[in-house]
Amino acid sequence: MLDIPSISAIVAAAGVLVGVALTVLQIRQQTKIRQMDLVMRLFSTFASDEFQEEYIKFLDLKINDYDEFVKTYGLRGMFKVFSFFESVGILLNRKIISIDLVQQLFRQSIPIIWEKGKPIQIGMRRKYNQPSWGQWFEYLYNEIKKREQQLQQEGGKSG
Repeated sequence: MLDIPSISAIVAAAGVLVGVALTVLQIRQQTKIRQMDLVMRLFSTFASDEFQEEYIKFLDLKINDYDEFVKTYGLRGMFKVFSFFESVGILLNRKIISIDLVQQLFRQSIPIIWEKGKPIQIGMRRKYNQPSWGQWFEYLYNEIKKREQQLQQEGGKSG
């Protein structure tokens, strides 16, 4: 038979366990809320008039090689677009945002901008001896391509 101090200790221990479980759930929920807030801010930046203006300008540019691009257009405008995708790549690499979310939000933009801007990225790496220039944007591009390939294979298996 249990005495009152034993029952009291069991109830207290159960209370602590319930408290810990609720705290863990609350932390998980808070993490999801923070991730969604980050994603919404990213998308707000992407959808902003200022960003879209630079994005559209970049899409309209003719790019053959780095030197010709710099002579014709300069480097200033493309930094906003490249920096945005560079930061998304860093967040993806650190697993702060998921590849599925990135793919759903930016899937078409990433390959278009990377492939079009690759000569500039490579030129910047060479000219300024910065082999890591744009590495997170390139990582982002490669991960998106892998994810697209994976989704195609999954679609082929079920279809």
